[in-house]
Amino acid sequence: MNKFNSNNVTTLAKNKRNTALKRYLTVAITCAIVGVAMLPVMADSDAETAINNMSDIIFGIIRAIGIILSGWGLVQVGMSFQSHDPSQRSQGFLCLAGGLIIVFAKSILTAIAPGVFS
Repeated sequence: MNKFNSNNVTTLAKNKRNTALKRYLTVAITCAIVGVAMLPVMADSDAETAINNMSDIIFGIIRAIGIILSGWGLVQVGMSFQSHDPSQRSQGFLCLAGGLIIVFAKSILTAIAPGVFS
C-alpha cells in the first residue's frame, strides 16, 4: 500500500509540474506575441517615398510603351504614304495619337486629379 501511495504522489507531482509548465509557456508565448505585435511602426516617410519611387518607375515604363507605340504609328503613316493605302494611314494616325496619349498619361491624370499623382 505504501508503494501505491508513493507512485500516486509522484504522478500528482508530475501532473502539477506539467500543468505549471504549460501555463508558464502559454503566458510567455502570449507575452511574446503581444510584444512583437505592439511594436510601433515608424516608417511613415520611408513608405511614402518607396511608393512614390515605385509610381515613378511604373509611369516611366508606361511612357516608354507610349513612345514605342508613337514610333510605330509614325512608321505606319510613312509606309501608308509610300504605298498609297488610306486604311494603313488611318491606322498609323490612330496609333500615333494613342501613343501620345499614353506618353502624357501622368500629366493627364495629374490634371484630372491633382495631388494624387504628384
